[in-house]
Amino acid sequence: MEKKKSCVFCDIIEGKAHAYKIHEDELSVCILDIQPYTKGHCLVISKRHVQWWHELSDEENASLFKVAKVVANRMMDKFEPDFIFLYARGKRIPHTHLLLIPTYSGDVLDRFFNALENFQESPQELARLKEPQAMADAAKILGQG
Repeated sequence: MEKKKSCVFCDIIEGKAHAYKIHEDELSVCILDIQPYTKGHCLVISKRHVQWWHELSDEENASLFKVAKVVANRMMDKFEPDFIFLYARGKRIPHTHLLLIPTYSGDVLDRFFNALENFQESPQELARLKEPQAMADAAKILGQG
């Protein structure tokens, strides 16, 4: 019989591991990230162990994003960042979580996004993706259910 791998987020939810809880409801919990990019960097975690956010129920997704909104509004009020970066993960720790990161002009994430936007806007290889036929092809593919 294969032994189930441990999940740090499940341990936090079950009270077996310490975390700085910021907000929670019946289906989601928000904690401070122990590897923060900026002060107040949080993770919003589904209480049910599911790897990807799109595999959660509609009710769980509504909870996840509602908790993210509540905490993001607190971050805007208390830390006054330029914006709150929201990123969904489930890869390194295979348990749905949203990263909420207060982001400021010139910080590491702002510089990353500026570089990414420059990359996205300039290469000729990417220019083909915005041609009308390429856009129509992508829309047709995604429109198929």
